Order: sequence, then structure tokens, then C-alpha cells
Amino acid sequence: MSKPVNPKYLGENGIHRVPLWRVAGFALNNTATNLYLFLMNYVSFYLMGFVGVGMVTASSFAMVMRIWDGVTDPFVGFVVDKTNGKFGKNRPFMVIGNVILCIMSFIMLHVTHKLPNNTALRFGFFIICGAVYYIGYTFQCVVTKSAQTCLTNDPKQRPMFAAFDGVYNTLLFTVLGIVTPRIANAYKDVGGYASTQFFHTFWLAVAVLSAIFTAIAVISIAPKDRTEFYGTGKTVRVGLKDYWDTLKHNRAIQMLVISASTDKLANTAKTSAVGVAMFACLAGSTVLQSNVTGLTMIPSVIASFLCISLLATRLGQRKAMLVGSWGGIIVNVLMAILWLFGDPRTMTSDPATGALNWGYFLILHLLLSVTWAGLQGVAGNIVIPMTADCADYEVYRTGKYVPGMMGTLFSFVDKMVSSLAPMIAGLVFAAVGFADHNPVEGDPVTRPLVWGIVFLANGLVILGLLANVIALKFYPLTKEKMAEIQEEVAAIKAKAAAEENA
Repeated sequence: MSKPVNPKYLGENGIHRVPLWRVAGFALNNTATNLYLFLMNYVSFYLMGFVGVGMVTASSFAMVMRIWDGVTDPFVGFVVDKTNGKFGKNRPFMVIGNVILCIMSFIMLHVTHKLPNNTALRFGFFIICGAVYYIGYTFQCVVTKSAQTCLTNDPKQRPMFAAFDGVYNTLLFTVLGIVTPRIANAYKDVGGYASTQFFHTFWLAVAVLSAIFTAIAVISIAPKDRTEFYGTGKTVRVGLKDYWDTLKHNRAIQMLVISASTDKLANTAKTSAVGVAMFACLAGSTVLQSNVTGLTMIPSVIASFLCISLLATRLGQRKAMLVGSWGGIIVNVLMAILWLFGDPRTMTSDPATGALNWGYFLILHLLLSVTWAGLQGVAGNIVIPMTADCADYEVYRTGKYVPGMMGTLFSFVDKMVSSLAPMIAGLVFAAVGFADHNPVEGDPVTRPLVWGIVFLANGLVILGLLANVIALKFYPLTKEKMAEIQEEVAAIKAKAAAEENA
């Protein structure tokens, strides 16, 4: 018999919550998988350097694997919805997923180049390992969304996941943006980004940090990962046909999928190779990127946290995302103009050290980058707790609690669309004259290259944010509607409990 629910987690009118530190701790589950996502952003360097494939093929690998990742999503979500054991519904998938990620990424980056020097053999081996790797990725990722509903349904607390997630992501990508070029620079005599030493050092840091973050997330969700916090509080049978019914009739998840997938496509197309091209090639300094990124880290963290915590908790998640999208469109238009018609080489007075030169370009770039970091929090990160709203809406609509299905339906379409991103980046680079390698320091800067990089860095983002605005016009879950839904779900729970005790 399970222990009784701690009353500190329960509120009035069916609201349940957790101490804020548990929301912060569980958000690290997404950070744990984002670490591996960042690692894989550099896989094109490995494939071209050690496997022997060209730019387009290397970019295609990421596309094919993301499609595979999306295909496995509904099946994993179905298993999550069927799971309710001693360790809950979500925690087993977090642990198993992280173990798979650790083992398979090690094999991919430490074993492949030791095989006989045959491109077909090495590439085939890498693909097989990658397929298993992405199953582990799906295991852990699906819980980030599926556990949202049992973590909290307090409308003032639920958006805080996105606030912490935004802070962690900003810190993660900022710190890695500083550290990664320095790791590559330390091994420049043996190949830099395309050296085994670079990938070993990078993998080790990612594996250790990801395991620590996963452990914290498991501890944080533990007291809420139980039946009492699953939907109506009782087990509901779910079949595969329910996937189609949900996708066909749940307007909220339909619009969220359209909004988030186009947004994700745009942001994913801005790969690490695009960042390297902007600073190492256009600005003329490999280490400049880490110096500039270091300046924006703390202000970006503060901007992201404030935008989400102030806007989403007061306006509701739908309206906050709309405000963030319009603001993001304006900022990215200004950033595109700056990089197209300004001179990024004025950002440094010494390309060898990346010493900062405080001219107009650097100041404007810093201001716009920090502003975008804050707006991106509500335009992008908030979609994760919004999937919980969609799951609650499904309980309200049909009485079925299917958070795994909701999260993986969202992820499936999201990944199908965003799988095109690495291919888009590769095709753009190939079209502007870089078919055999990514643009790096010392490569000639041409106007087609500048336009191509700006299109990948800002143009696609603008298009994705416009899709947000259009989709949100048809998204039904306003702040007022969610209050109605929580009251109705609470009534369903109370009725079920009365019937059980009768």
C-alpha cells in the first residue's frame, strides 16, 4: 500500500503544487538531454574528419537520425502511459535513457575512427549506434513533457519550469559557447574541432554533468510521480487509437505543434557551425565568440528569468508566448540588418586573442543578444509547460490521462519538421561555396556567404516566430480557460474518489 499524499502538495479547487526547488530541480532533466544535443551539434566535424563523408552527407546524418528519433516517440509515449510501477511512471525512463545516451555516445565518438579505414563501414557503424543513441534520447526527453502534469497544475507555478529551464539553457549554451572554442583551440595543432582529443574532452564533460543533472531531476520529481497526481487520480485504459483521436480533435496540441515545430526548425538551423562561421569567419577570430558570449551570459540569464516569471505568471502562457514572438521578430530583424550592413571585424582589436573593441557593432550586438535571450524564453522555452496544459485539456475533453502521448505527439511532429534544420544549414553552406567544410577563420568572406549565414542565424527565426503568431490565434487555452479546466478536473477527481469510497 502506498504512503498517503503529503498535504503540503495539495491546494484548493484541485490545485496541487511542489516546493519551488523541486520545479527547479526537475528542469535539469531537460538540461541533461540538451548537453547531449549540444555535443551532437559538432558531429559533422567528426563525420567529415574521421568517417570521410562530405558536408551534405554529414548534415543529412543529423536529419535522418532526428526523423528516426521522431518515429520512436509515439511508441515510447505509449509505453510511458502504460507504465505505473514501484518507481512511478516517469523516473525509470529518465535513468534508462541517460545510461543509453552515455554508453552509445562514447562508442560513436571513441570507436568509429578505430575501425578499418572504409567510409561505408564507418558510416554504417555510426548510423547503427546513432539509432540506439536516439532511443535513449527519446526515453529521457519524453519525461520532460509527460511529468509536467504531475509536477504541478498551479497556473502561477507551472510557467516557472520554463523560467528555470530558460536560465539553465542560457547558462548551458553560454558556458559551452565559451568553453568549446577554447577546447578546440587547445587542440588546434592536432585538428581542433576535428580531433579525437577534442571529442573525448567534450564527451567526458557532457557525460558527467548530464548524469548529475539527471540524478537531481529524479530526486525532485519523486514525491509527485504517483497515481494520485495522474489526471483524474485513477487508471484509464488507453489504446493506440486514442493517439489519432487526440491529434484529430485536440485543437490545443495541434496549434502548439505548428507553433513550436516551426520555431524549433528555425532555431535548430542555427547550428554550432553557424556560430563558428559568424565569429571565426565573418568577424575573423575563433576565440572572439567565447569572449562575446561571456559578456552576455549573466544579463541573458536575468532577462530570460524575468521575462518568463513576470509575463507568463501574469498574462498566462498563451499571451506571454505571443508577446515574446512579436518582440523576437523585431529584435531578429534588427540583428539581421546589423550583420548584413555592419562590419563585425570591428568587434575585436586582436583576432589572435579575441580582445574586445567597444565600437558600435559590439555594443549593438550585445544589447540585441541579451534582449533576444529574454524574449526567446517566452517565445520558445514556454512550450514545455504548455504541453501540460494540453494534457489537462485532454483530461477535461475525454477523461483520459495521456501525458506520454501528448508529449510524444508534440515531439513527433516537432522532430519531423526540425530534422530538416541540419540539412538546410548544409545546403546553404554548400550553395555559397562550402561543400567540403564549414566556414572557419581564414576562409574568404563573400557577400553570398554573409547572406547565407544571416539567413540561418536570423531569417529562419523570423519565419518561425511569424508561424507562432498565426498558430496562437487558434490556440484555445487562455488563462481563463485553464482555470475552468482545472475546476472541472478537480470535480472529476472528487467524483471518482467518492465512488471509490462508497
